[in-house]
Amino acid sequence: MIQKIFTVALVGAALATAACNTVRGAASDVNSVANTVDNNT
Repeated sequence: MIQKIFTVALVGAALATAACNTVRGAASDVNSVANTVDNNT
């Protein structure tokens, strides 16, 4: 069970790294999520 959780976490981290491969990209992603949440409330 722990091995499955670790594998899922590892794959998730790899996908997150691939999605925003720079610090600026990560900040942009976070900002986009914050704007979406603000607009929907």
